[in-house]
Amino acid sequence: MPTLTTTKKPKRQKLRNAEYYGLQALQDRLYADSKDGKHFKNLVSIITSEENIQLAYRNIKKNSGSKTAGTDGKTIQDLEKWQPQTVINYVRKRLHFYIPQTVRRTEIPKPNGKMRPLGIPTLGDRLIQQCILQVLEPICEAKFHEKSFGFRPNRSTEHAIAQVYKYMQVDNLSYVVDIDIKGFFDNVNHGKLLKQMWTLGIRDKKLLCIISAMLKAEIKDVGIPEKGTPQGGILSPLLSNIVLNELDWWIASQWEEMPPKHNKPFIRKDNGKVDKGPVFLAYRERSNLKECHLVRYADDFKIFCRKRSDADKIFEATKLWLWDRLHLEISEEKSSVTNLKRHYSEYLGFQIRLHKKGKTKGGKPRYTVKSHITEKADKRIKDSLHKQIRSVQKPIGNRSGHASVECYNAYVIGVHNYYEIATHVAQDFYKISHSAHKSLRARLKKRMKRSGQYILPYIQEKYGHSQQIRYVYDTALAPIGAIKHRPPSMLRVAVNKYTPQGRAGIHSRLETVNMAVLTFLMRNPVRDRTIEFNDNRLSLYCGQCGKCAISGENLEIGHLHCHHIIPLQKGGTDKYANLVFLADRVHVLLHATREKTLNALLAELNLDKKQLAKLDKFRRLAEIPEII
Repeated sequence: MPTLTTTKKPKRQKLRNAEYYGLQALQDRLYADSKDGKHFKNLVSIITSEENIQLAYRNIKKNSGSKTAGTDGKTIQDLEKWQPQTVINYVRKRLHFYIPQTVRRTEIPKPNGKMRPLGIPTLGDRLIQQCILQVLEPICEAKFHEKSFGFRPNRSTEHAIAQVYKYMQVDNLSYVVDIDIKGFFDNVNHGKLLKQMWTLGIRDKKLLCIISAMLKAEIKDVGIPEKGTPQGGILSPLLSNIVLNELDWWIASQWEEMPPKHNKPFIRKDNGKVDKGPVFLAYRERSNLKECHLVRYADDFKIFCRKRSDADKIFEATKLWLWDRLHLEISEEKSSVTNLKRHYSEYLGFQIRLHKKGKTKGGKPRYTVKSHITEKADKRIKDSLHKQIRSVQKPIGNRSGHASVECYNAYVIGVHNYYEIATHVAQDFYKISHSAHKSLRARLKKRMKRSGQYILPYIQEKYGHSQQIRYVYDTALAPIGAIKHRPPSMLRVAVNKYTPQGRAGIHSRLETVNMAVLTFLMRNPVRDRTIEFNDNRLSLYCGQCGKCAISGENLEIGHLHCHHIIPLQKGGTDKYANLVFLADRVHVLLHATREKTLNALLAELNLDKKQLAKLDKFRRLAEIPEII
C-alpha cells in the first residue's frame, strides 16, 4: 500500500508540502532530467496544473509575508476565502496572457544605517511566482554548485560558516578574497539572466516571456525598471542564484575542477572521471594553477587561497570577470584581500580569523579558528533587547505581559541559535547580558523574581541549569548570557530534497500514513468550501497520523469526517486549530442527541473513559449536551 512519511507527534509534523499534493515524484523527475542535461520546453502546463497551484497556496499562506498587502491592498485573508477552483482559474487566466500588477515600494533599515528598497508584489503575483518557483527549483538545484548555500533547500548559514572553518583550520588556507558587489539585486542584467536560464535547460519560451514581464513590472511612483530583481519577490532569491551560479563554476574551474594536462595516468577506468586522489593533487600543486575555493551565501561570497600572490591575482581576475560576464561592478572600499593570521574577516554576522595555538608534530605553528560576532551584530542585538524589554515593561496594544515575555524569549532563543557557532560567543554575550541586565533591573526591578510558576519545556531543557533565570509575570525569562559554543555542522552531501535517497536523511524517525487516503482527500475537495478548509484537511490528516482524534482507529476512505470544533454558525472558522478528523460513526455520536441513537453508538464503539471525556469536550465546545 502506498505510504507517506509524517511524524508521530502532530506538533512536530515534518511532512513536506510537495507530498501533500503528490508533486514530489514530478519534482524528482525534473531534477533527474536536469542532471541528465535534458531541455524543458513545456513547463507552463506543469505550472498551471491544479496540484501545483494548490501547493503554491499552501506554501505562501505559511509565509509571514502573506499578511503584507501589495498595491491592491489584498492579503492572504482575502485569498483563503476563495474556493479551490476559483484560485486555479485565477492563476490560469493570469498566465494565459501575463501582465504583472504594479509593485509596492517600501524600505527597511540595513545594518549600516542605510535603507534597503524592497519591492512587494501583489498577493496574486506572489501566488504566480510561487507556482513558477516550485517547478524551476528542482531544475536549477541539479545545476547549482555545492559551495553555494544561500536561499536553497536544506542549506543554511551554519553550513556556510562550517565550510569557512574547514578551509581555514583543516585546509590551512590563510588568505581570503572578500568581494562586495555594488548593489547586486538592483543591477542584475535582464537579458543575461534569461540567457543563463536558457543555458540551464529552461527553454519554454512562454515561461521566459512571463519571467521577463515579472522583471519589468512597474514599481509604483518609481517606474519600469531596466535592470535588477526586486528584493521582496518570491522568485528573486532563485533568480539571483541563477545569475551567480556561473561565477561558482568559473571559480571551481580554476582549481577544483581543472583537469590535469596529461590525462592518461589520472583517469579512473570505471567512470572516466578525473581521479582527485593524492597523485592528482600532487600533480596540481606542482602546476602553475592558483589554488582557490569559493563559499557563497547569496551575493555574499569569499574566495580562500593558500598564497598571497594567488589571492591578489584571483581578486583582480574575479573583478574583471564579474564586469565582463555579468556586467556587475564591485565596491572597491568593501573589497580586499585579508591575511587571516593577522586580521579578522567578516562574514554573515561573524568576524573570523586564525589564532596561533601550539605546534604541529613537525614543529610548525598550529592555527585554529577564532570567531566573534561582529560589532554591527552586537549593537543590533543590544538595541533589539532594549526594545523587547520596554515591551515587557509596557505591553504593546492588547498583548498581555505573559505574551510579551514569550516574544522576548523567542528573540533570545533565536539569536542564541544563530550565533552559538562563534567560538567566543560566551565572551561576546557576557558583555551583551551585562547591558541587558542593567535595563532589566531599571525597568522591571519590582516585577522581576528568582522563582515563578511558568517555564517553557524548551527553556527548562536549554537553560534550566543557569542561575541567571529570572521570572517576570510569573514567567521565566530566557537568560541572554547563558550560551555555549557549538561547532557548526557541515552540509551532508547525501541530503537532497529531490531524490528518494536524499530524503531519507530528512525523513529520519518518521511514521507513515496511508497515501491512498491522502491522495483521495487531495483529489476530492469539499465543494462550496474555502481553499483554506480543503488545504487544512490535508495537514490535519497527516498531523493526526491518519487516526481518529477520539477513538484512535485508522481513518479510511468513505468513513472519515472533518469536524469544526466551534461550528461555523456559532462563529467558528476554517482555521487548522478549529478542525479535527473523526471516524464517521464517532462524528455521528458527537452530534447525536436522541437517547436511542446515543445508546446504540456507545455500545458499538465501546469508548473508554478517556475517550468519552474527549468526546464530551468536543460536544461542550459545539454547545451540545454532554453524555457523562
